Order: sequence, then structure tokens, then C-alpha cells
Amino acid sequence: MKTSIATVSISGSLPEKLEAIAAAGYDGIEIFEQDFIAHDGGPREVGQMIRDHGLEITLFQPFRDFECLPEPLRGKAFERARRKFDVMQELGVDRILVCSSVHPASLGGIDRAADDLAALGEIAAPMGIKVGYEALAWGRHVNDHRDAWEIVRRADHPNIGLILDSFHSLGRGIDSESIRAIPGDRIFFVQLADAPAIDMDLLYWSRHFRNMPGEGDLDVRGFLNAVMATGYSGPLSLEIFNDQFRGTNPRDVAEDGYRALVALMDDVRRAEPEVRADLPRLPARQRAEGVAFVEFATQGQEAATLTDFLATLGFRKAGRHRNRQIDLWQQNDVRIVVNADPGGHAGHAWNARGTCICDIGLSVASARDTVARATALGSVPFHQPVAPGELDIPAIRGLGGSVLHFIDGESGLDRVWETEFLPVDGEAQGGDAEEGGAGIVGIDHLAQTMSYEDMLSWTLFYTALFDMKKSPMVDVIDPDGLVRSQVVASPDGALRVTLNGAETHRTLAGRFLADTFGASVQHIALASRDIFASAAALDRLGFAALPIPDNYYDDLATRFEISPDLLERLRAANLLYDQENGAEFFQLYSRAFAGGMFFEIVQRAPGYKGFGGPNAPFRIAAQKRLARPKGMPAR
Repeated sequence: MKTSIATVSISGSLPEKLEAIAAAGYDGIEIFEQDFIAHDGGPREVGQMIRDHGLEITLFQPFRDFECLPEPLRGKAFERARRKFDVMQELGVDRILVCSSVHPASLGGIDRAADDLAALGEIAAPMGIKVGYEALAWGRHVNDHRDAWEIVRRADHPNIGLILDSFHSLGRGIDSESIRAIPGDRIFFVQLADAPAIDMDLLYWSRHFRNMPGEGDLDVRGFLNAVMATGYSGPLSLEIFNDQFRGTNPRDVAEDGYRALVALMDDVRRAEPEVRADLPRLPARQRAEGVAFVEFATQGQEAATLTDFLATLGFRKAGRHRNRQIDLWQQNDVRIVVNADPGGHAGHAWNARGTCICDIGLSVASARDTVARATALGSVPFHQPVAPGELDIPAIRGLGGSVLHFIDGESGLDRVWETEFLPVDGEAQGGDAEEGGAGIVGIDHLAQTMSYEDMLSWTLFYTALFDMKKSPMVDVIDPDGLVRSQVVASPDGALRVTLNGAETHRTLAGRFLADTFGASVQHIALASRDIFASAAALDRLGFAALPIPDNYYDDLATRFEISPDLLERLRAANLLYDQENGAEFFQLYSRAFAGGMFFEIVQRAPGYKGFGGPNAPFRIAAQKRLARPKGMPAR
């Protein structure tokens, strides 16, 4: 089944759009009339340029305000159609979209519209052109695909068919099951778009807030399941109107769209495998089993500062790499890799950003299947030379210059620590507080920071690749602006990632992006089973907690039924506190280091699903009080 995208979906000139679409892997394009008209080449030249990119033109659109017009407007509409058909012949496209009329003079009427379309079919037939009729959600008389289908049925012409658009149907709340009764060969084209649930005028919602399937709140999967059940076998195309996308790199938007479209097609194939064998086959969404390691790129004095800081968190050097300047720091099953090797990805990351998290290792059920699915969705595999005695661990390039490695047990990749690292004599292998650690038992979540415009891309990346669900987006108050935050998490909580979108460099998140030239991971939340014991151990180790003002604790006593003893223990340890339905959540923060990164230690009670969101403004304010003065250099 062919993949397609409307040229209106991405920014740039027509040649720029074609380059981005071809590079992303699509089979074809819907050519939007304005893109064609704005180009300075004729239709034959444009058609050849498209084919030279390895693309076909799947649809010419839109043709507006055609049906149910009185004379002389009706005659002029047919004349416009003949001219468009001539242009289509030169372009080399045989399908055109006619959207339901919004013309104020349109008379309406099912039979009148059917007669007009049948007459148009007679003109189109000798030219080999197929005309698809689409119900606009705001059409003057026709705004429901069921009415559009009835018009097409009554037109009863082989060159007249139906075009379905998920936004126009789902945006009006029309049951997708009604599509199953339509013969698949009478559906000429299918357009797909998602959108966030917003209560606003349909036209404005459509023109400014559409996004890729899986990025919004509409049941696009259910819509496409119904379409596929009809036996439809034509192209599946994205038609996205979005102000944010218009200001974004066209290649990034095209790649996001391709990832969303392929993931959606795979979901539909899995829902009805015996019916849709023609859809692409790729491994299922992968089960993420947790964070296997976090790798820092660092050098020189910055490396010494980082390792001193890790020691105050209870980590101990557990191993040294056989071949490279890489150390393994560990506490229980939490592994932090400190990579001071001047070459490779870590060396490049340090040169670009200074000390930063350059790599994340994820434990998965199958590393091979994870990479296979990722590459099918458009991700680029990551490789660097492997020396003798080293494991070739599968990896991909993520977003924002990040790298993800995948470790599993079935292929022995989880033995990398024994295989590649030599034990450090006399050093502990991590441990609990009694053994010199701080009671850290796992990674609760990772927090990644990006520009607000990139949040949809990151959300789609995780939810298309892994079995993860997204939470509703929330606003986090920074003294100097807003940060948008959204969580993606696996069903069992084994992998949780908070995605924080900065809209201005004045916020703490935006400043981190600016100071680190786009590093993605801003903080790591470490899990403790007894945060008070961990806080005491950290204090003995010289850990410098983020100081929280007394005002916070005075207010806390008014928000929760909390004992005076517990309140004083929280105050003494600089702990933050939250509750959900009686389930408690405790947080302890480090001070910032290396351009604004920080650690968090949490204790999460069963039943607490959040991330301490109500505490974020107070944490940010405390961090800003300790930050370098504005205008001072980061390094």
C-alpha cells in the first residue's frame, strides 16, 4: 500500500518539499494547488521534477465550490474543471479532490449534487481522470461522509468516487463504523490527520491544529480499521495543516509523518491480519524493561568533578573499560558510564556540549527487533568501530543528536559489563547505605528537555517504537515563563520519560538548552525505598541538597493532613512532598552541575502515578536562586 503526503503539510518551496518527502521514504505526494501555482515551472516540468525524486503524484487538490450552483455559476464551475483536467494531464496525475461546496449561492440537494458529479464524470472519463468527492466538516450542505457517499452512489459513474478524511469525520464525531458499509472500490483516496481535543470552530481547528496520527486525541486507528475493512487498496496520505509545522524544518516534519503513518499501518494490520496482508510487516512495539545505563561524555577536570559528584550520591567505581577511557560507576543495578575517551560519539558530544549525557541504554525484550522496528519507522542505525573483545550492541540515533543502545538477555548483550569492563581492585560494586551507598535501587524516570516545537516529535518517537502511552500535556510554571510537560511511560512503569518543552530561553529548561547547545537529558530521577535513610546517607557522603525555603513547608501543612513530626523531617532533609489519593511521593534534588543538569531522588508509593508536578515551581525557583547570574558564561 502506497504512502503519500500532501505538500501543504510541510514548509518550504516545492523543490524543498519534494526533497524532504523523498528523503523520508514516501511513495508519492498530493500536490496542493497553491504549491504548484507558486512554482515558476510549467506543469510538465513540475511533473517531471516530482518523478525525478522517485515520487508519483497521487492526487491533485483541492477543487472547490463545484456542485449545486445556479447558472451561470454552474457553467463556469464546469469550465474551471476542464482547465484543471488539462493541467492534470500535463502534470501526469489521474485523481482530483472535489470538496463539498461552501459557496453562498450553492443550492444543495443530494440529487442535484449527484447529477453535477455524474456530468463531471462524463468529462473526466475520456481523459482517464477519477474524481473524488469529499465532505468538508464545515460544508454548506454536505458535511458528513455518509451524505457524500450517498451522492457518489446516486451519481453512479465509474469515474466518480469518495474521498475520506479522518479529520472531517472524527472532528464531527461521526462513527467510523459507518464506513464499513461502503464498497472499497468506490473509495478513491484516503487522507489521514489527527488533532488535539480542543473545543473550537471546526474550520479554525482544522486549518491550524491538525497533527500526525498518534500525536493527537482522535481515534485515527479506528477510522483506518474501518476503511481497510472495506477492501480499499489505494494510497494512504497525510494532509496536515499546522502552524507549528509550517515553522519547522520540512525534513523533520516529513520524517515524523512517515513514522506516524507506518506505525498506524502496522497497528491496522495487527488488528485485522487476515484481511490486510498487503500492509507493511514489522516487529511489534517493543516492551521497554527499564534503563540499563546512562552514559556521560566528559573530559579532564570536568570528568573529575563529575565523578566526585557521583561519589556523593553513593556511586562507586565498579569497573574500567578494557580498551577505552571509560569507567563504570554503579549502585545496586543503577549503572552510570563515564566516558572520557577523546574519540567516537562521546568525544564529539563533549566537544559540542561539554559534559552531558550522550547515550542512554535501554533494556528491551529483543534488541534486534527494536532496531528493526525503529529503522522501519525511519530511524537511522548508529554504529561506531568495535574493538576486539567488545560487544556490538544495537543502537539508533534518536532525536536531538541523542543515541539509544538496546540491551537484552536473549542475545547475551546484558553481559557487556563482565565482558568489556575489568573490576577495580578495592572498589565496591555499588550497594545500599550500610555498604557505603545511599540506598538507590533504580531509575524512576528520565527527564528530557527540548524546544516546545519538538515535543510532538519526541512523543511520537517513543510511542511508535515502544509500548508506551502518553499523558495529557500540562503547564509547569517557571518564574520566567511556561514549560510544557508530557509523560510517556510503559504500562508497568519500567520506563518513564518526562518530556519538557521550553518556549523561551529565559526558563530553566530553555537556559539548559542554550547553555548545552541542545543536550536532551536534563535530569535523572533515582529511586529509593526509604528516602529518609537515603537522605541521611547522602548527607554523610557530602551530598549538597537543593535548599528549599521554609515557606514551602508552612504551605505544605495547609495543603495536606500531615503530622508535625513528618513535616519537620521533610524540612530538615529539604524533601518535597506530594500525594495522590492518599499515595505519597517524596523528592530530594541535587544542585545543578555541568550546564544545568541535576539529579533527583524519589520515593514513590504504589498508586502514585505523577511526578511531583505541584512542586515544580518551587523546585525551579530554588534552582534559579543558586544559578549563575544571567549573562555569565556557562563554562
